[in-house]
Amino acid sequence: MLTEFLQGTDAGGFLIIQDSASYSGRDLLKSFISAALNREDAVHVLGFEVSEEELKDGLKGSPIQRLHFHNAYTDPLGWTDNPAFTVHQFSLEEFTHLVKQTSHSKPATLVIDSLSWILRHLSPPAVCKTLQQLRKGGAVRTIIALLHADMHHRGTVGSVCHLATSVITVAPGMRGDEALAKITKRSKSGKVMQDEEIFSFKEGLTVVVQSRPSQLGLKQTDPEEQEMDPTANLTFNLRLSDAEREAKEKLALPFVFSKDKKTALLHSGPGSGRILYEPDANDDYDQEDPDDDLDV
Repeated sequence: MLTEFLQGTDAGGFLIIQDSASYSGRDLLKSFISAALNREDAVHVLGFEVSEEELKDGLKGSPIQRLHFHNAYTDPLGWTDNPAFTVHQFSLEEFTHLVKQTSHSKPATLVIDSLSWILRHLSPPAVCKTLQQLRKGGAVRTIIALLHADMHHRGTVGSVCHLATSVITVAPGMRGDEALAKITKRSKSGKVMQDEEIFSFKEGLTVVVQSRPSQLGLKQTDPEEQEMDPTANLTFNLRLSDAEREAKEKLALPFVFSKDKKTALLHSGPGSGRILYEPDANDDYDQEDPDDDLDV
């Protein structure tokens, strides 16, 4: 599934790379930027956390002529007279204006590095509203954002991830050069797919998906859980012995009629009693009004 995302099959989506202090997702973000540039997509990066030189230094070998870096790293809050881009310019109108200044006619890929910086200075409802407008505005083909989950409240992270069509949560792997990606993808029909993959990086930020955790036995049952028997200390027995099971099967239940008993009840013998009733003239039974004698 991680390979499909890098190939750009999720057009029109909103992808969040969620990391933490234990493992950074910036290398994976650079891999997505490199993959988009190799597809000849126009990539607009809102850079809050790293400079343009540092970002391009990690993209050596990729065609960076279609990479447009909007510098929010130098003056993100607009304290100087001529800031390049500030956090308060994060809006649909401002980004549409930036895209129109480029010569690319196709919808662009928007990369936000990082969304945590914006959430720290703007209210979460305003950020969610802008993200939704960018998705529906038509100027953006795909949104890829880096989110530091351990910097925000759980409700804020949940609200932003609820807007995303896909969420990749990265964590350190068993080996030093490996990482674990927990992927959640929501299709247009509402179906939710989840997967886990172990990946690593080759030269040129190429992502290599090695295997799934289940194949390596990462999800193993605790030995204490395997040995624990929930019925060990009960004061009564939940199991039946062979003799008890045989006696249970032979027991005739009181309200379950056998075939012979049904036949005896439905077909009366010659010595059985019957009730015969012949109405006389005083009965005055009316077929049309059986309750006429009740005077109601």
